[in-house]
Amino acid sequence: MDKPQPDPIKSNKVYNEAVKEVLIVLWETADRICGKRLKAIIPNLVDSMERHNHLKLESEIRDKVLAVSASTIDRVLQPMKKGITNRRKKRAFRKIGKNIATKTSQDWVDSLPGHLEIDFVVHGGGVMSGEYLHSLVATDVCSGWTEAVALLAREQSLVTEGLDMMQSQIPLTILGINSDNDSAFINETLNLYCKQKGITFTHSRAYHKNDQAWIEQKNGAVIRKIVGHDRYSGVVTGQALAQLYQAVRLYVNYFQPSFKLRDKIRLGSKVKKWYKSPATPCDRLLLDERISEKTKELLRSQKEQLDPVELLHRIRQGQSALAALSAGTTSSGPDKQNLDQFLSQLPKLWKDGEVRPTHRKKEPTTRHWRTRVDPFEHVWTDIMLWLQNEPDCTAKTLFIRLKQRYPDTFVDGHLRTLQRRIKEWRHTMARKLIFTGTRDINDVSPVGAKNT
Repeated sequence: MDKPQPDPIKSNKVYNEAVKEVLIVLWETADRICGKRLKAIIPNLVDSMERHNHLKLESEIRDKVLAVSASTIDRVLQPMKKGITNRRKKRAFRKIGKNIATKTSQDWVDSLPGHLEIDFVVHGGGVMSGEYLHSLVATDVCSGWTEAVALLAREQSLVTEGLDMMQSQIPLTILGINSDNDSAFINETLNLYCKQKGITFTHSRAYHKNDQAWIEQKNGAVIRKIVGHDRYSGVVTGQALAQLYQAVRLYVNYFQPSFKLRDKIRLGSKVKKWYKSPATPCDRLLLDERISEKTKELLRSQKEQLDPVELLHRIRQGQSALAALSAGTTSSGPDKQNLDQFLSQLPKLWKDGEVRPTHRKKEPTTRHWRTRVDPFEHVWTDIMLWLQNEPDCTAKTLFIRLKQRYPDTFVDGHLRTLQRRIKEWRHTMARKLIFTGTRDINDVSPVGAKNT
């Protein structure tokens, strides 16, 4: 009597590959954040992507993904992170202001929601001359909520208009702003604006960059990461940048968790720091008792409607448009794909390395021109005659003849140039000897073929 066959055991390898595939999709959807930050946002991402029909996970795999640790995430994603580097570049322009109160880094302890740090990010491509775009960036120190507005120029009246636009978007009442010593901030126009709006206006100390540590960090982690370091100018590019920021603000504030310092102590020459668990700006506001229930309900309602994959797709579209406008070419990036095509590429996108169009390296151009005058231009005919008569003659021997025939014309440094030129000539002649008559040989009929 045959024994009943046991049920097939599910392979751990297949299961692990399935979990790995889901983690890659979540990592790409979260714009390649670290394992600790990704761990904090995984429940929200999974819930949002399943609600928008981007993911359909088995219960066992879903439980495994939700239970995965931050160290396991980093270990699984380590092969995909190789070769992917982030470039950060910070610039600040300072000018001392005397009539506005100063606020140091120590004054931000237990700050209320609504107190912002503001700063400019220039998009001049490393060249400060001419016209180029600026980004007015503001971040709430308490929650980390970040807003950015594209400006055609760094001008004080545009700063007030940018703050009005931010107030209409940020789910907080702006209680105070703190700027650096830029003349676009330290002026009577912005000071009067703050007095009329009931906003406390302060500025940081000159040459103390850490006084604005929160906004400086967002300049690199948000603006430069999304926009890059190329030069952007013109009204059309400004409109494209403004549209990009509309997607960025939702993606960063609802789906990008960040660390927040909890405590630090100094041990000799070292500083030991402790951080709170990573959380998104939206989650921090929802947990803050000082935020009204009406504001929290608006945040929950908008969070339910947002699709992180669609937002990331919009960001890639905007980056592709910016890169094309900066280079003066036609866009050929994710804007040519629909959302389903973009989602299907997420599991394998890490193989392409850098996927942000604004950060891709430009193809190097081959130099086809001379940078110096050819020293052998007028004597090359003599060199050719000598080589035809003496094909085995060395370049050094020919160089000695040239110096004897044309004294005070050549220096010892020209010998290496002549050696390279003669090497190229011999290579060309060798190819001619090999391939001479090839066409005639190919015309000969093979043995045994009938003549017609």
